[in-house]
Amino acid sequence: MSHIAVERNRRRQMNEHLKVLRSLTPCFYIKRGDQASIIGGVIEFIKELHQVLQALESQKRRKSLSPSPGPSPRTLQPTFHQLDGSSIIGTDSFKELGASCNSPVADVEVKISGSNVILKIISHRIPGQVAKIIAVLESLSFEVLHLNISSMDETVLYQFVVKIELGCQLSLEELAMEVQQTFCSEATTAL
Repeated sequence: MSHIAVERNRRRQMNEHLKVLRSLTPCFYIKRGDQASIIGGVIEFIKELHQVLQALESQKRRKSLSPSPGPSPRTLQPTFHQLDGSSIIGTDSFKELGASCNSPVADVEVKISGSNVILKIISHRIPGQVAKIIAVLESLSFEVLHLNISSMDETVLYQFVVKIELGCQLSLEELAMEVQQTFCSEATTAL
């Protein structure tokens, strides 16, 4: 009897811990409700948080090593990197495609994940910036499904999950550039 009670208590605790992990993890990381999917999704989420932490720490180190008053208009030209293969958003490919657009003001990364686009942006905290990004996304006919904002000191990470509309022919590069422009226009007006 004692062994059965101990095992029942262990399963109850495991189920409670899994519920907590599931509630702390954004829904698009967990594909199904079984234990393995929950744990796998949590692992992916923690890996991503670890990458974000490293990027923020790196950005903080760069900021402390080179205290400049702000970017000059000449340095605001974003650099563009295509992460993988063809990148028209409207394609039916199931592999993950992506692009990034970086500048001294903000790093923008766009990836396709299933029928959604995951948009990650790391930048300095700028009042009203979220509203500008959402306005650009809506003007491009994207629907924001999820938004997560994380910050450390003056650095902010915005993570959007947006729905791809049928017939969308916008490239990932174009989407990254459109979002990047909201930051570039802000930086040039601040100078």
